[in-house]
Amino acid sequence: MAGDPRAGARGYERFPHPVTERAATTERAWRRPRSARPGAPNVVLILADDLGFSDVGAYGSEIRTPHLDALADTGVTYTNYHTNPVCSPARASLLTGINSHRAGFAEVAHADPGLPNNVLELPDDAPTIAESFQAAGYATIAIGKWHLAKESHMHEGADQHSWPVQRGFDRYFGHLDGFSQLFHPHRLYVDNSLYEPDPDDDSYLTDVYTDRAIGYLSGLRANEPEKPFFLYLAHTAVHAPLQAKEEDISRYRGVYEAGWQQLREERFAAQRALGIVDEHAELPDEDPDFEVAAWDELSASQRELYARYMSVYAGAVDNMDQNLGRLIEHLKASGDFENTIFAFASDNGASGEGGPEGTRSYLSKFVHDVEPPESWRVDLETPLEEVGGPRSAIHYPRGWARVSATPYRYFKGHTYGGGVRAPLIISWQRGIGDAGGGAAAESPAAA
Repeated sequence: MAGDPRAGARGYERFPHPVTERAATTERAWRRPRSARPGAPNVVLILADDLGFSDVGAYGSEIRTPHLDALADTGVTYTNYHTNPVCSPARASLLTGINSHRAGFAEVAHADPGLPNNVLELPDDAPTIAESFQAAGYATIAIGKWHLAKESHMHEGADQHSWPVQRGFDRYFGHLDGFSQLFHPHRLYVDNSLYEPDPDDDSYLTDVYTDRAIGYLSGLRANEPEKPFFLYLAHTAVHAPLQAKEEDISRYRGVYEAGWQQLREERFAAQRALGIVDEHAELPDEDPDFEVAAWDELSASQRELYARYMSVYAGAVDNMDQNLGRLIEHLKASGDFENTIFAFASDNGASGEGGPEGTRSYLSKFVHDVEPPESWRVDLETPLEEVGGPRSAIHYPRGWARVSATPYRYFKGHTYGGGVRAPLIISWQRGIGDAGGGAAAESPAAA
């Protein structure tokens, strides 16, 4: 078939020009990577873990969160944002935009019951937000907790199709499991490979996450000055075990000695003043299924320990905000800040898993059939000054979880407001005209 302009073209049907037998007579074409439209905004999605509705300043908290509060002042503070009551379902819905049962996560990614609504891996027919951004010409980065692969697939020899890189992220650094320690975390991954930190390294994981995020963004800008990015920063904090740096804990020394009833009332008053709740709202009655001891009925040693627990929690939240400040400064230096959409939320409400007394050994809460081994006794007897540090694994009492959930009742794992209401702040310096516009929906009554 000499002279046929399609001669030798079998297998090249997708090439845009006729293919001949000679390169000299074949018109050339180059595949151009898909690029985002000029001026497309960057997107930073920050997800806290088990953070209560009232735990940041813009929602009435005494915890220092000046950088989040500044985003709220220049953006929109939502008062009626609903999420799922536990980790994996919330993340599946957030990243796919569909109901968690349709996304395969009726519960957290550990058991594998073999049911269609609970396959515990992201479905092939539902693209993640990262895959959509990638298709639109964005760079995509995931940092932190994933918790969207079944437990039997959380190792480097497993099927990885429900891991971050396989679901639309160019780069990943974090842990696949439901929680880890903030000092000496276990089983971190870089992309698809296990990362082995120095066992003597006392770095704090929230700081490490931000270092990684800044490093990846710096590498992107060194090579692609104009390419927009999607950064999903999913913090391990403040999921138990609660840990914080001593300088952050000490900032709250003396703050929580007044007790959980008083702090809850103070937060509620602040929420009224801020318009987070209606001025006629009232705090609900005590939870009938979760009694909380009166603070003045506790012993002096209990009050001292419980105040320390909450100081650790506050220090971890404070540190998250400090790291947001570091990220913002980097984006200002790179010229990206003004055209970056920030969204901050929590995956679910505050956790009452610490029980009525809290615990110095959060991991022991998962041992149901046998007594904790003797080697754990050192954890149970952690000296007060080490509570919340690298040698402890604590969780705060549910009295403090009630404070975190203000003004709502119940906690993570429940479909009451305390489990499914979470803070949501969205800010975009260049694009939101109604800066500080307040709630996007009518403020709900607390009861």
